[in-house]
Amino acid sequence: MFSLSVLLFTLVLLNSRLLISAETVVTCDGFVQHLSCETGVISVQSAIYGRTSSQICSVGQPPSQTSNIRCSMDVPVIYKRCNGLRVCEINTLGLSKTDPCYGTYKYFTTNYICIPAETSVICHGGYGYLKCENGKIQINTANYGRTDKTTCSEGRPSSELQNTNCYSPNALAPVSKSCNGLESCEVFATHTVFTDPCIGTYKYLAISYFCLPPGVRSSLVCEHEMSALTCDNGTVISIYSANYGRTDRSTCSAGRPASQLAKTDCYALNTQTVVASGCEGKNNCSILASNSVFSDPCVGTFKYLYISYSCVSK
Repeated sequence: MFSLSVLLFTLVLLNSRLLISAETVVTCDGFVQHLSCETGVISVQSAIYGRTSSQICSVGQPPSQTSNIRCSMDVPVIYKRCNGLRVCEINTLGLSKTDPCYGTYKYFTTNYICIPAETSVICHGGYGYLKCENGKIQINTANYGRTDKTTCSEGRPSSELQNTNCYSPNALAPVSKSCNGLESCEVFATHTVFTDPCIGTYKYLAISYFCLPPGVRSSLVCEHEMSALTCDNGTVISIYSANYGRTDRSTCSAGRPASQLAKTDCYALNTQTVVASGCEGKNNCSILASNSVFSDPCVGTFKYLYISYSCVSK
């Protein structure tokens, strides 16, 4: 009986984190999910919590808890915590605040890619310098807060390092405004620039960014308009970045009430995937900036679609 218990425990541990492919990680509920990139940074494409197979994460579970395979829901918090990081570890215990199917033992399925990007971390009160040797800066992610206990921890009391779920709601907009399109820029990590998301916690500014090579083009259209990307004959579209949402109050603001412009941390998490699927490798393409094409990331906010791309040889 003892050896059987040890065997079952070992199988549960082995079954707790299944690396299905280099880009898909399945983690049983209650275990730690680990995403990592040897080069570049994490870009989560989808994160689902539930059960769609009776076999995955089934060891030691009664059949009644694994039979429901029509159970799934999106988990945006995984995008929020992991995008732009080289390594991301998340304790899934209590991660989802909603249970999509009571009585069923569930698991997390996260699909992600590693995108080539530079990173910069600036401790609170410090200045950071972003630079591109060739090309122009395009900010990918930015957070002023704390997501682990080790970064910028030297000399700080333990009480200031415990909150690792600390995210500023407005970090991306000011960093993008200061740096996008420049060869170099300076940023200041302080709550006078960013909202303080967790008073009493020692924070840092973590940034990931691209160096867009010369010749990168951009397209920006307001909600309900059509974005048309075109390349010369013999070249095809290569997508660098895309977002359907809102990151400032001025773009596409004419005639709009302030209430529709106030939210500036608005990102449709599926933008890059949808745009790349429709345009990557083509000579031209058109995409409608609409909730019917993308998810609605911020109900009540008037949005726009921004795409940066280049034309490369076939």
